[in-house]
Amino acid sequence: MDRSSKWLDVFIYTALFLFSLSTVLPFIYITIVSFTEPHEFISTPVMLFPKTWSLASYRYIMSNNSFMNSFFITALLTIVGTVGALLVTSGLAYGLSRKRLKGRNFILTSILFTMLFNPGIMPNYLLIRNLGLLNSFWALVLPGLATAFYVLLMKSFFQDVPAELEESGKMDGCSDVGIFFRIILPISLPVIAAFSLFYGVAYWNTYFNGVLYINKDTLRPLQVVLQQMLAASAAPPDEASGIVIPAETVKMAAVVLAAVPIVMVYPFLQKYFVKGLTLGSVKG
Repeated sequence: MDRSSKWLDVFIYTALFLFSLSTVLPFIYITIVSFTEPHEFISTPVMLFPKTWSLASYRYIMSNNSFMNSFFITALLTIVGTVGALLVTSGLAYGLSRKRLKGRNFILTSILFTMLFNPGIMPNYLLIRNLGLLNSFWALVLPGLATAFYVLLMKSFFQDVPAELEESGKMDGCSDVGIFFRIILPISLPVIAAFSLFYGVAYWNTYFNGVLYINKDTLRPLQVVLQQMLAASAAPPDEASGIVIPAETVKMAAVVLAAVPIVMVYPFLQKYFVKGLTLGSVKG
């Protein structure tokens, strides 16, 4: 390796290190601030190592009765929604990948139409209301069961699955549903894992549908409850009661609590995530 190549490597590694640091540092800062004693943060807003560590922000969030309920609702929503979305998306994509499907072009055009033209808030709200789903758990689940872009990506992947696999399954007496669950899905694990992460993150971060369709406190998702708590923490302190709500540190603690579950799941799906994206993009 000549001298110029070594300097180029040094430049590339330095640039990558600085870029990585710029993406990680905000998360480290948010986490540290969330554990900072509120009065110290007010006096010194920019810090990396506070003198006094505190769990006051987390105690404030945990003391809210609706927090644990919303956490349970969001966890259930993420599990049910992700499983349902994967079944709907993969089933629809697999069907559309088979040229023998009647009305295939019409369905594909309809899906593409939804990508180009969004009906807007009011039609979606009226649809949910007319279906009788307002203030129900399913108002949070059903709207996200299938994303048109994900369906088309997964369809591209299924199109390159060898037809001989289906033929061997039929020779063994499998139906189309049996072939899908016993043959197609097991060999599509990277794609399934990648899209499960996409859907899981989307359901975990459900906010707008929670505001639009839910009025019951017992059904509000976590992001909505956290936003309400942040709004309450921004209100003037109650001097009569002596209760001081640490507004800024509560915001940071809320961000940490909302992000930690997804961050913990990501390492288990990372190996499938990269491979799934590569397969889905190359096999167009």
